[in-house]
Amino acid sequence: MSKVALVTGGTRGIGAAISIALKAAGYTVAANYAGNDDAAAAFTAETGIKAYKWSVADYQACADGIAKVEADLGEISVLVNNAGITRDGMFHKMTPEKWNEVINTNLNGVFNMTHPIWSGMRNRKFGRVINISSINGQKGQAGQANYSAAKAGDIGLTRALAQEGARAGITVNAICPGYIGTEMVKAIDEDVLNKHILPLIPVGRLGEPDEIARCVVFLASDDAGFITGSTISANGGQYFT
Repeated sequence: MSKVALVTGGTRGIGAAISIALKAAGYTVAANYAGNDDAAAAFTAETGIKAYKWSVADYQACADGIAKVEADLGEISVLVNNAGITRDGMFHKMTPEKWNEVINTNLNGVFNMTHPIWSGMRNRKFGRVINISSINGQKGQAGQANYSAAKAGDIGLTRALAQEGARAGITVNAICPGYIGTEMVKAIDEDVLNKHILPLIPVGRLGEPDEIARCVVFLASDDAGFITGSTISANGGQYFT
């Protein structure tokens, strides 16, 4: 029986590419989503991957959603924490609401998803947790204090959990994408993209969602069993750590 993988934010953008790639690699995949029912329905119709709706910002909703996935598909062996939002604004104009909304989804959401699954992984002596952080969690970004803080927190959590999970056969790693050619990035004004973004990327192009997905598939595999607590920077050379 194939291993079960759960991808949060798994029906659109990078998450959709990850879900599809994991299915192609032989996993039974569940894709979580928060709000866009039409997109989720279209994704399931196209891929055959079942979508489950809940907010990762709500711990009990995560626990209940995970229980539903495991009842339907089996015990979760691979968790990809991909769900994330932005509420950008310069810090002097940032409201507590914008701060908390991003922290609750992008950082607390990783705890809310991983915590209910962790004990089962420990008991089975196997697990793969892959956290999708960001280049801006590594270097920071003006106008994204909330997002940068949350994504940096994801990296810290990755490193701590890697140490806790190692003896139990659980690896925990992070991937930090740079500018990836999702709908959101492609919607940026072309002049801004060509003058202010692409010149910062040494390879001279946006990344592709599939390129992030291939990193996930590797980290989820048995071949990556000796890799834990690591951060893969997939940013076209824009930032080195």
